[in-house]
Amino acid sequence: MPDPLPDPLPALSPGPGTAILSVCTTCRAAGDTSEPRAGAKFLAALLAEAERAPVPGLTIEGAECLSVCKRPCTVAVVSGGRWTYVYGDFDGREDPDASARILLAGLRRYIETPDGIVPWRERPEAFRKGVVARIPPFKSAPNRTP
Repeated sequence: MPDPLPDPLPALSPGPGTAILSVCTTCRAAGDTSEPRAGAKFLAALLAEAERAPVPGLTIEGAECLSVCKRPCTVAVVSGGRWTYVYGDFDGREDPDASARILLAGLRRYIETPDGIVPWRERPEAFRKGVVARIPPFKSAPNRTP
């Protein structure tokens, strides 16, 4: 009997105590033609805030588009064995620095949890109101032979 294929999950997801934050860099409000776009400004603010007050285990990266155009600025956070969240409505245009502080405070709590579920009352208001989607943790299927 051939050896089962190795589980690709460890290579695809961040390890325990870590998370990846993807920030939509193309986000902008309807009618906003300013450059750089609000999403790019928000990413810059997040990187600056994370430099000032690091979130251990968090990697921040830009994403071309998260397809949540009606809820700019939008981010997604993923972590191995935890729920994935997509949040929208962060202000990347008028006050990206304040939005960055709020988001990173919430992500500190997210990383501290074993499953990614921060108790409702402990979530920043922006998390409670801005959630677009909550996606269950990825579980690899057992190896099966026909």
